[in-house]
Amino acid sequence: MAGQTAETDRLRCPGCGSEYPERERFCPTCGLPLVRGDHGTGVLEAVGERHERARKIKPQFTEGPLVRVAGGRNQAEAEFIQGLLLEEGIPSLLRRSAGFDVPDFLAAGPRDVLVPEAACAAAREVLLEGELISPAAAGSTVAPGRLLAGLLVALALGALLVWLLSQLAG
Repeated sequence: MAGQTAETDRLRCPGCGSEYPERERFCPTCGLPLVRGDHGTGVLEAVGERHERARKIKPQFTEGPLVRVAGGRNQAEAEFIQGLLLEEGIPSLLRRSAGFDVPDFLAAGPRDVLVPEAACAAAREVLLEGELISPAAAGSTVAPGRLLAGLLVALALGALLVWLLSQLAG
């Protein structure tokens, strides 16, 4: 009975089959969570597809609110971009673009690809390398204050032009 207790106290990695003491939680080689051993029959069953995908995500890319980094013209294109980002360890989420978020469109219509803020720069690099976004799109954000100043200047110039035309006509 003592041999069985010692054997069940050990944890096993589902990826490589290595055994670890009870105090360990993750396999240092694979990074997988350890599970109770199956009494020495070797490597455990293959992990599922969702678990495989989760293993690829790098923890440093999981912080912050979601930010839009790219868009796909349809579901398939957006899933391709999502898979490309996942290969680099960047988690992403797909969302129907504004105006196409009704059930009638189903898989049709554009999709936004969102990543956590911590992964935004790395995602843009990957997408630029894959030529999925243009360099201009990567840095095309305009500060709201600058936009407001530009609009006010344009409005003032328009008002000045209208005033000058009214003076010439009158």
